[in-house]
Amino acid sequence: MKTLELLTDDKLVCLYEQGTNAAFEVLLTRYRARVYSYIFQIVRDRELAEDIFQDTFIKAIVTIQQGRYFENGKFLGWVNRIAHNLIIDHFRKEKNENTISADAYDYDIVNNAKLTDLSIEDILSNEQVLNDVVRMVEYLPQVQQEVVRMRFFEELSFKEIAEKTNVSINTALGRMRYALLNMRKMAVEKDVYLEIK
Repeated sequence: MKTLELLTDDKLVCLYEQGTNAAFEVLLTRYRARVYSYIFQIVRDRELAEDIFQDTFIKAIVTIQQGRYFENGKFLGWVNRIAHNLIIDHFRKEKNENTISADAYDYDIVNNAKLTDLSIEDILSNEQVLNDVVRMVEYLPQVQQEVVRMRFFEELSFKEIAEKTNVSINTALGRMRYALLNMRKMAVEKDVYLEIK
């Protein structure tokens, strides 16, 4: 185990793909605190953060075992992206569940403690952030729009994006980099607030 701790993330992923379970344990130990903190900072609920944390690493394990991990040198960013997508899924699901008529319940849905972790303002703010991001994507050059949509909405890997768009992985990565830079610039110019609560 000691020698495994000296290896890079990518080496550990390769070893885990080949059946060395201890390699994934090292990755989990290496990033547990940072991934959990990232999740908790957004959801602000320990139990929910723990659930999303578990789901994040289960999804990471499945993806690696299926041979679909291609994020060279970016393991933490990749895992945080999985966590982020699961958080968004949770908020969407919660929002849909919370729009059901309160008439069907024998208790006051407005005073339900489970629903008070995020205020209505926070949920609306998060929704506004997502809407602003989607709107900003529309102002990007076509090739950058394509990469952003494939990466974040279709959840394709950069290898899959490269194959679909008939370019090299480096070109796909470059387009994503410029798209993110352009979106950050737009956010600053238009004074758009892009933090998820």
